Amino acid sequence: MQKELTLHDDFPPHSYKQWYESVEKQLKGAPFARLVKKTIEDIDISPMYFPKDSEALPHINALPGFTPYARGCKPSGPICSSWHVAQEIIYPDPFLTNEALQNDLKRGQTAINIPLDMASKQCIDPDMENASGVGIGGLSVASNADWAMALKDVALKEIPLFVQAGDSGIAITAMLMAFAASQNIQPKDLSGWMGVDPLGMLSKSGKLTSSLSSIYDEMAELTQWTSENAPQFKSIAPSGIPYHNSGGSAVCESAFVMATAVEYIRALLERGLTIDTICQSMIFQLSIGSDFFMEMAKLRAVRLVWEKIVSAFGGNKDSQKMVIHARTSSYNKTKTDPYVNMLRVTTEAFSAISGGCDSLHVEPFDALLGLPTAFSRRIARNVQIVLRDESHFKHPIDPAGGSWYVENLTDQLAKKIWEQFQNIEKNGGMFSALEKGIVQKHLKEKANERLKNLSSRKTVFVGTNKYPNLTEKTPQVNVPDMKAVAKSRAIKVNQFKNTRNIGSLTSTLNAFQTARNENQKGWFPLAIEAASFGASLAELTAALRKAPEKTVQVEAVHEHRLAEPFENLRYRTQKFASKVGKTPAIFLANMGPIPQHKARADFSTGFFELAAFDILGNNGFQTIDDAVAAFEKSSARVAVICSTDATYPEIVPDLTSAIKKLSTENKVILAGYPKEHIQAFQEAGVDDFIHLRTNALAFLENLQKQMGVTS
Repeated sequence: MQKELTLHDDFPPHSYKQWYESVEKQLKGAPFARLVKKTIEDIDISPMYFPKDSEALPHINALPGFTPYARGCKPSGPICSSWHVAQEIIYPDPFLTNEALQNDLKRGQTAINIPLDMASKQCIDPDMENASGVGIGGLSVASNADWAMALKDVALKEIPLFVQAGDSGIAITAMLMAFAASQNIQPKDLSGWMGVDPLGMLSKSGKLTSSLSSIYDEMAELTQWTSENAPQFKSIAPSGIPYHNSGGSAVCESAFVMATAVEYIRALLERGLTIDTICQSMIFQLSIGSDFFMEMAKLRAVRLVWEKIVSAFGGNKDSQKMVIHARTSSYNKTKTDPYVNMLRVTTEAFSAISGGCDSLHVEPFDALLGLPTAFSRRIARNVQIVLRDESHFKHPIDPAGGSWYVENLTDQLAKKIWEQFQNIEKNGGMFSALEKGIVQKHLKEKANERLKNLSSRKTVFVGTNKYPNLTEKTPQVNVPDMKAVAKSRAIKVNQFKNTRNIGSLTSTLNAFQTARNENQKGWFPLAIEAASFGASLAELTAALRKAPEKTVQVEAVHEHRLAEPFENLRYRTQKFASKVGKTPAIFLANMGPIPQHKARADFSTGFFELAAFDILGNNGFQTIDDAVAAFEKSSARVAVICSTDATYPEIVPDLTSAIKKLSTENKVILAGYPKEHIQAFQEAGVDDFIHLRTNALAFLENLQKQMGVTS
């Protein structure tokens, strides 16, 4: 007989005060504030949330698909139109790109996502003298023939195309449209975006390929043309990824990308475009880090801020809707224990999907080691497909909606993003903030804070600053010879140029250049015509721009990975060991039976393995003489005493003295930090102490120097 559930009677609701008192009781005198966590965004995370934490929020009663769009821009969420599985195809050669595309589009990828190499973003042909950056970071494109090879047999009418183009998309788009025309594909049939982001490019490289004014002129022309002729193909893609990869928090990444978008709005309004044309031509690129709820809330919060901004400019409801392309973070990925990256991207993808992204790239686990393999691409792609089809994440509409915690976090984030965005505005906007170094200074401060947390292991990277796997085998990777790639591309591009009708090419290029120099309206179709006759990227760019202009230069943001210093610790020791023929050793002076020393011996082993030292362990010594004798026989010159605080006073002075008598170069470290005995132990000869609050990075770097371990 089924009993009727009476949960409300069985579990009556309790007030905040009752919960608070219960928690305090469990803390046994410790303050409740001890459980409150402060994030790098300077937001306090409470251990408990209640209806009162969200019921008064301004967006709380809004529905998905309605202003202010915190809950997403579509009433049906991903049910009718799921997010795009938009894995980057990052191969330098058009043939390899097409090969990967043909494979991946048959196996679940739903959008074509092609980053361009540095040479293409800087409008450099591979066959130019002193061409640099060829094949680095993406596809090398120099003509419509390269697009023809890369996109051969791809159904562009059905599959959206995302191109990460750099600071100017005119030449790249012209070549793409010329190829599309050759396949009888009309511009109106294309969907996706050409990711033009001059300020993002400026922040990354510290320079632009032309003056900012000229680049904004080009952006205006491209945006006007695409809005009229290819309305499903967006032209502007402000990116927060450089700021995230420089250590920025969720707040500053979002604020900087908002400030960037506003700078573009103002520039294009000045050039005659309407606010609705501009905003509906934008797509935003954001990184997704490992703070699960913070990243989920970030996508919700940034939509709130964007709605507020566009409303202030007078944009309509469609313009207030934000299109977000999310990318799992590179900043927190590791070369050491790279398989852990699979786990990291899974939670990041979960955050992005729950936050309502429109498209998503999940970084392959081996991306830092070389070009992705077919295996790593498949695993990364399947992360999304499993979440969509097996975990059924295409069915919930805003799964975080109504969560007291996530709604409160969304509101706090939105307020902080708005505040920092306003600070950028007060300093003259995003370009001015980059020129003045305001952005760079803020990112350095956040990066230093992150490194401090990682160094003390307050932030944990599994396999890197905790639980290292020194027996790991590096996965099979695809590391191309970039010099050979550049040479091959130069030959192919030069061969193509020799097949062109020079007369037709020259006349169309001249017509394009004349129209551009005379500031004629609607000159972009002439660029497409020139591209159809084989005009190269560099040739189109030369015709596009007038006499050489003074380019913009600022201090580039410092993109890096947080784990690099810890990885270098390990590599330094391994390189040294390879050079001298043996690994520097650490001797564990484990005193007493196993229960007495095991906790600190395990801690010490994990601590020193971070630098790939050879840890000489044992089951413990009953006497000081036994420990000293074993140390003397070992190859180590560093001893770590492991026991309990209670036994240290009778062990440490004599053991330290005996070890030092063997050689004044011997070093003694104590596992633990018994405050009342620190001075006495130092006087006895103890050189240092390791404990939970030790700055592991600084300690191990210093120890390597003392041991003569140099790279």
